[in-house]
Amino acid sequence: MHTVMPECDTRPNASSALLAGRNVDSVIKGAALGRIGNLEVRLARNEAEIAAAQEVRYRVFYDELGARKDLFQAHDRRDADRFDPLCDHLLVLDTTLSGPEHRRIVGTYRLLRQEIAATAGGFYSEGEFELTKLIARHPGQRFLELGRSCVLPQYRSKRTIEALWQGIWAYINHYEIGVMTGCASFHGIVPAAHAEALTYLAHHCRTNSAWDVRAVSDRYCSMDLMPIEAVNAKAAIAAMPPLVKGYLRVGARIGDGCVIDREFSTVDVFVVMPVKEIGARYVNYYGGEAQRFAA
Repeated sequence: MHTVMPECDTRPNASSALLAGRNVDSVIKGAALGRIGNLEVRLARNEAEIAAAQEVRYRVFYDELGARKDLFQAHDRRDADRFDPLCDHLLVLDTTLSGPEHRRIVGTYRLLRQEIAATAGGFYSEGEFELTKLIARHPGQRFLELGRSCVLPQYRSKRTIEALWQGIWAYINHYEIGVMTGCASFHGIVPAAHAEALTYLAHHCRTNSAWDVRAVSDRYCSMDLMPIEAVNAKAAIAAMPPLVKGYLRVGARIGDGCVIDREFSTVDVFVVMPVKEIGARYVNYYGGEAQRFAA
């Protein structure tokens, strides 16, 4: 994961900013997008829920994974940046927990649509990867950036991941999204520590020329770190973070080069998922037959 810090104070308790610029259609804003047992997935409806999602992100990225915090983040215990007011925040809630709804959030994803990103000078991930040419090559497609994915440790299960994906699928259908993109992260700031996995991605999972994306030149790190004949495919895949493996299962491809994000202590790769290229098994599971999740 990576972050682009604002030049001015965008502390999350500046309440008037949190929902500004967010144009969530009323059709999708208040509705549950899916349910699996005690888990419900939907978009954040108000400032309290966005702030609670930022608190969940803080607990995962800073308390658990050791990201470097600034004074505002340390004081408020929220992971927040200038993109939050522009994004829709997908939430997974445990409906069995007591208290107000915003205290039931156990997982979250941040969603940024192309037309909204354009009002803010571009996507969040453009701090690390060159997206201008990619977007220009596909003028008829609507891009959606996925980011800030996290789930509290006790909820890291197949059910929670399925709930998040059902929410994403409902969202991309509603907004007629053509391409999903975003960063996925390896823990630590040494690419060589992930040599086998990164080399496998570079040789077997690269984007084709139509969807190619390259890390920005001054931050580019090679992913081709060992002889391909020395790579054990099974071991390489096993060494990948769950999010990367999940994206690959859906049919995602990986861009050229990785980037070291020192603030979040990660090595980031870029993920491209054209919706039309998502495997039929996942389209059927989350799409046409998805009413199973609304029961």
